[in-house]
Amino acid sequence: MPEDATAVLVRYLTTLRGAVVWKLDGLSEYDVRRPLTPTGTNLLGLVKHLSGVEAGYLGECLGRPVPDLPSWYAEMEEEGSEDNLDMWATADESRQSILDLYSRVTAHADAVVADLDGDASGTVPWWGERGRDVPVHHLLVHVVTETARHAGHMDIVRELVDGTAGLREDVSNLPDKDAASWQAYRDRVQDTADHFR
Repeated sequence: MPEDATAVLVRYLTTLRGAVVWKLDGLSEYDVRRPLTPTGTNLLGLVKHLSGVEAGYLGECLGRPVPDLPSWYAEMEEEGSEDNLDMWATADESRQSILDLYSRVTAHADAVVADLDGDASGTVPWWGERGRDVPVHHLLVHVVTETARHAGHMDIVRELVDGTAGLREDVSNLPDKDAASWQAYRDRVQDTADHFR
């Protein structure tokens, strides 16, 4: 019998979550926090953001809010709140506190999804009219998509920090090349791009 759609989504989400956490392994506090794009994208901020995503879509929207969320989560909904409050860790927020929050929120989300039947639905207030009676399956697809998108950002940011690339520590999903081979490949791609300059 084929695996049901919810189980498939949860399995993929679990794999993505592992990749998200792995992207911080072995880095200094500075490197997990430093912004490496003009819009401030940073590794620890993405984990914080994904904590809020799961707390919202797979908790609050299903009428089962995560208990004891940090104050920034509620502050994001307040009129005049700071932009991107969930996209970076303040000096008072440790890496471990963000990772603990992510672990707690994802465990809560998994428990909520496991507890609901296939016909369950939720409400996404920030989606307006289309946010009424949203099936759990759609909420899961949204969270998987959001997590995959930000895991991709983390791939690039981590490679910029120290050259570490790949899906996971045990599965790189990249060709096995030495630094010289990668440089030759990159040079070839650059030469082709220069042709169109």
